[in-house]
Amino acid sequence: MTADAHALTTDVSAPLAIESGHAARGISNPILGMLLFLTSEVMFFAGLFAAYFTTRAHNAGTGPWDDPQKLLNPLSLILVATVLLITSSFTCQFAVWAIRRGDRTGFIRNISVTFVLGIVFLLLQGYDYTLLFGEGMTLGSGPFGTTYFTLTGFHGAHVFGGVLMLGVILYRGMAGQFSSRHHDAVEAVSLYWHFVDIVWIILFTVLYLVS
Repeated sequence: MTADAHALTTDVSAPLAIESGHAARGISNPILGMLLFLTSEVMFFAGLFAAYFTTRAHNAGTGPWDDPQKLLNPLSLILVATVLLITSSFTCQFAVWAIRRGDRTGFIRNISVTFVLGIVFLLLQGYDYTLLFGEGMTLGSGPFGTTYFTLTGFHGAHVFGGVLMLGVILYRGMAGQFSSRHHDAVEAVSLYWHFVDIVWIILFTVLYLVS
């Protein structure tokens, strides 16, 4: 093989090697970091749920556990908040799909709706707290109140953190920092938001439907 032929072979094969290396890059650091973080969050909430069920077992038939529906009505304002949070998970995924295909307008529109729904959920939860306070249920009103406000309070804090992340993603998206090839941060935040949504569905089921 001549030197020219060897050079031609090298030039043709080089891009293929680069493409192959890019395809085999694997999971990105932002997504991997978020998955590891969510793993720790699963253990954190698992501990909270274990504490709740342990406390409930030790206080069965007493206080609100005798009839929790007297205080926690699943068909109240909190149901509206639940529907909005579930809806926000869909709009968040729509935003991910939009940026994957390079639709920045669709991405900004859907992530904006997700951001607003997250804020509305927090406002509704805060208002629901005031209603419960008015009915005499507080963090110090007994084991039921303590476990209820601990679980929902920590979840609310996570929603607040997610809203902040969505705000940053929205700002960066409006600045044109995301595209169909560069949107790992969007994917990572969407994983967090879906996690927050799933935790709330479990909380709502445990506290309002099967308590």
